[in-house]
Amino acid sequence: MKKILSILFICSMALITYAADAVEFKASAPAQVIMGKPFQLTYSVNQRAKDLRAPEFVDFDYIAGPYTSQSSSTSFVNGKRTSSFTLTYTYTLIPNKEGVFTLPPATIKVDGEQYTSNGVRITVLPPDEPTHAGAARQQSGNVSASTQQREAANVNAENIFMRTLASKTKVHEQEVILLTYKLYFAGVDVAQFTNNTRLPEFKGFLKQELEIGEIQTELEHYNGRNYQTAVIYRTLLFPQRSGDIVIDPAQFEAVLRVQNRAQVRSIFDDFFNSYTTVAKPLTAPSVTIHVSELPAGKPAGFSGGVGQFAINSRISNTDLQANEAVTLTLTIQGAGNMKLLKTPAVDWPEGFEVYDPKVTNNFKNTLSGVSGTKTIEYLAIPRAGGTYTIPAVQFAYYDTQSDTYKTLSTPEYTLNIARSANEESSAAVVNNFVQKENIQQFGSDIRYIYTNDQPRFILQASSLTFGSLAFWTWYGAPTLLAAILFFLFRKQIKENADITRVRYKKANKVAQRRLKAAEKLLKENQKEAFYEEIERAAWTYLSDRLSIPTAQLNKENIAQILSNKGISQTVIGELHRVLTTAEFARYAPTSDHAMQDMYNDTTNIINQLENAKL
Repeated sequence: MKKILSILFICSMALITYAADAVEFKASAPAQVIMGKPFQLTYSVNQRAKDLRAPEFVDFDYIAGPYTSQSSSTSFVNGKRTSSFTLTYTYTLIPNKEGVFTLPPATIKVDGEQYTSNGVRITVLPPDEPTHAGAARQQSGNVSASTQQREAANVNAENIFMRTLASKTKVHEQEVILLTYKLYFAGVDVAQFTNNTRLPEFKGFLKQELEIGEIQTELEHYNGRNYQTAVIYRTLLFPQRSGDIVIDPAQFEAVLRVQNRAQVRSIFDDFFNSYTTVAKPLTAPSVTIHVSELPAGKPAGFSGGVGQFAINSRISNTDLQANEAVTLTLTIQGAGNMKLLKTPAVDWPEGFEVYDPKVTNNFKNTLSGVSGTKTIEYLAIPRAGGTYTIPAVQFAYYDTQSDTYKTLSTPEYTLNIARSANEESSAAVVNNFVQKENIQQFGSDIRYIYTNDQPRFILQASSLTFGSLAFWTWYGAPTLLAAILFFLFRKQIKENADITRVRYKKANKVAQRRLKAAEKLLKENQKEAFYEEIERAAWTYLSDRLSIPTAQLNKENIAQILSNKGISQTVIGELHRVLTTAEFARYAPTSDHAMQDMYNDTTNIINQLENAKL
């Protein structure tokens, strides 16, 4: 055992030593350079090496190099010694033409073994136009620091400004737009990129902010001049209505560092950098987005999805017993307005007890939109044996790449439901009860015991003669009552068999139950769950009252149906506003007051529709 442990220890130490001594050989250079301006290409390796073989610099002029430098350090942390070593080779190059170029990998030898670096991709930008030669010299580093500082003192709209960049300005409803606010500056020293930011309200859009992390700068050629640029803010926008929507200007503030020339008395003052800071307000201009309605001819299963999607399904079991739960799982994946996708409806067979589906969202915001998966688990319990079919689930969406509607479909499933033991025993009890016509009498020698003090209202069997009042009272009345109950319950059973009528009659009760749950969530300040419950209350009520499956409902056909039923345009407009607000308020910043208003508005509109007797 000790021998095995020793071997394992030696192997572990060898692996640790190998990991610590792993060779890292990499190349680095600026991502953007200016035509005709020198830049440096470096190769670094963390071991002592030799025989560096750099690639041919076909699109660049070789100026100098390689200059070799090395550095090493040693540290002790908690008694553990850590050391590092870096060997660096530096080349100075000048691009000889504009474009995007890739430098091939270099090779080097460490302890007789050859290692290969990464390639380097470099974008060569055009030089500044002659009118901006001073700025070009500043960026190339050929002018003195004092000259740069004097130029920085003259801050104007040419050397620092903001731009509003929209990935698209002509889109359909719900089609994603990437909106970027970008800072451009040249000849100024920016100490702080943003301060006192004031963004527009983005009315008419659902907004999903993107994390930009630490602000990075890069060169960009714009209007004949090379600028340092920095992305200050990015967001995804989903237009919620058609027409021209104007995004108002955004306000930013940059803090510039400028040398206080009045305090410069000598070379020592200049050396110790006497600076002051200047707050520069910046305005990003407005932009107009032209939003078109989705084309006519929406498929039956369309519920507002815009983007590119795929759907798949699976079922927990196809052979089971009655009263045993079955789970149907749908997974919608893709990119687009994922957070606004409605849950597809499943047409369960009669005799299944169906529960509210469980929805799990796994989304991430990217530059191309919201992508990820939406998983819906439907739970149902068959209450009787037999063979049943779950029809295919239809999911329709608008494909922004092909500009057409597409309908996806899941396979249909056949369920073989065996009768459960409880169901069989219950049937046997009923059959025995019905078929047993004669009840045997045991101990016939014991009869009713009559006493002289028996109450007067108890009648003896001998007094119940056929045709007498007592006879009809004791035998006719129960028979009549049974007949009345039979007809009453038959009517109720018939009504209950009509699922559509049952849902119609119970629509208000179901809606009020959901509103009560929403009120509880409101008090607990669970914003997303509150708006989800509010949205369900409205859509479920409309589905039950209009006798249309939820998956086939949308704002357009609801407005048309209600208008045909004589509902006023004021009520229809208020309903449209409630549905739209509830739809995307789950993902937008809202206050407690706004949540309370939404609860009151939803309750009011349901009451108005109830009073209208749809």
